[in-house]
Amino acid sequence: MSEANAPEEPSVAEATSPAEAAREERVKAAAARALAEAEARRKHAVQLDLPKEEGGRDGPEPVRFGDWEKKGIATDF
Repeated sequence: MSEANAPEEPSVAEATSPAEAAREERVKAAAARALAEAEARRKHAVQLDLPKEEGGRDGPEPVRFGDWEKKGIATDF
């Protein structure tokens, strides 16, 4: 079958039921509200001026990245 005679696929809006379309719209609206709220929080966040840790580890933070080993020695603090 050639592309000129190929049937068109229905769009996502046509393929979903009215209930699914309404749910999708609610989810999109909730996501937009969440993104706007997060952006507002970032704008009003206070930057902490913390002193540099003395004697700390080099490289990625082990608590955040799960790297509890240094030079072959596993640590737990």
